Amino acid sequence: MTKKSLVVLDYGSGNLRSAQRALERVGATVEVTSDPAAAAAADGLVVPGVGAYEACMKGLRGIDGERIIADRLAAGHPVLGICVGMQILFARGVEFGVETAGCGQWPGSVVKIDAPVTPHMGWNVVSAGAGSALFKGIDADTRFYFVHSYAAQAWEGDEHAVLTWATHHVPFLAAVECGPLSATQFHPEKSGDAGATLLSNWVEGL
Repeated sequence: MTKKSLVVLDYGSGNLRSAQRALERVGATVEVTSDPAAAAAADGLVVPGVGAYEACMKGLRGIDGERIIADRLAAGHPVLGICVGMQILFARGVEFGVETAGCGQWPGSVVKIDAPVTPHMGWNVVSAGAGSALFKGIDADTRFYFVHSYAAQAWEGDEHAVLTWATHHVPFLAAVECGPLSATQFHPEKSGDAGATLLSNWVEGL
């Protein structure tokens, strides 16, 4: 069977090589690039992200990344966001009182988690949505690796989306599957065998 071709979108955010290695381990051919033609042609596009929402959006706009993502989705071609790469898919992010416009693929805001301790760092269970393709074959008590202080804490988008929740003092969206666009707030590339299974599920579904 021909390997799936993936692009990890390089817009200056960190964690690119660990995402690349994790995707290669599940059998994909992976290129790290900001080239729009390569991103358009790949079977799947992965949008990672670490750090501040505003900085990630600045980097993304610097390579016309919003259009790269939008064009793929308009053509029905799969995209996977990871961590801040999930957050920037929403309409806006609010950090330190500053509101930054996001990609707007999903309505709603990413805001600080109201918890005694942030960041939410370490392993946590999730409650996978019914019919989830990403979490197929993954036990309910499986833990994934999180490191974040902000999250989407409500869903205002497509009622048919598959929503996966987690809790750190308050509930927040741990993953969303909505047509060709999927995303995880946790880091599957840092989540051991469970993360590898999730990435494999996504790659197999391309």
